[in-house]
Amino acid sequence: MTIDIIDLTQPEYSDLSPVQLSMVRVAQGKKNKIVAEAEEKMREFVYGLVANHTYESSIYTKGSEEIAAKLNADVETVREDLLYQLAYEAIGTEGDENGPYRYPENPNYNLPVSQRFLVVRQYYMEVTDDPDARVRAYAMDTLARTYLGEYYQTLYDLLASYC
Repeated sequence: MTIDIIDLTQPEYSDLSPVQLSMVRVAQGKKNKIVAEAEEKMREFVYGLVANHTYESSIYTKGSEEIAAKLNADVETVREDLLYQLAYEAIGTEGDENGPYRYPENPNYNLPVSQRFLVVRQYYMEVTDDPDARVRAYAMDTLARTYLGEYYQTLYDLLASYC
């Protein structure tokens, strides 16, 4: 998936948390759906004009401008919502007196358990490319048992499924 809903450099993308990356992907999916719907609407509009022999009229210009304006407004709404979500997510995620939040050095206990799951999963996916070593390391992680609670076994099963 090409991400073009917001403009960030590669280092800026790298600094996004797993939760923020998920937000970006969801917003990009919404944008892609809006664009596809606008393209389909434009296609139907043009077919109608051609069928009525009015393609080379001012109706085409007016109609295509209306479709483009709605497309741009809808995409801008998704973009603004994403930027708001990213800003809101960033509040309280910078760190505490122990330094920046980072699993396992300084885990963020302010996150809901479902987001903790994403953080720990991202950590283990980046640690090694060997799925067996990943599962063994996760099985020995006592912090993950308390940090994830009921999600611990779910993540274990997920990591094991890659083996």
